[in-house]
Amino acid sequence: METTTIIIIAISVLAVVLLYTTLNLLRKNERAEDIVVGYLIYLDQISKVIEASDEKLKKIDQKESFKSDDEIGFFFEQVKKIQEILNEFKLKKID
Repeated sequence: METTTIIIIAISVLAVVLLYTTLNLLRKNERAEDIVVGYLIYLDQISKVIEASDEKLKKIDQKESFKSDDEIGFFFEQVKKIQEILNEFKLKKID
């Protein structure tokens, strides 16, 4: 065999191997993107629940209806602290 034939065969094999690995990585990347999109949808739903709960808690707190009872007032204050922690986990809107 001539050296040009060997070089052509080697380049052809290399091209096939590179094509296979590229397509394999593309499929893996697309699967990973699908997973990330699913997580973002899930986190967006959780963020909406956190926002709704925060609004409801603020409305209840404005009425100050839980100030009169010590046990209920203590529990309500703990719920407000938990809500403050949850507010840190809301998704940030990117414009």
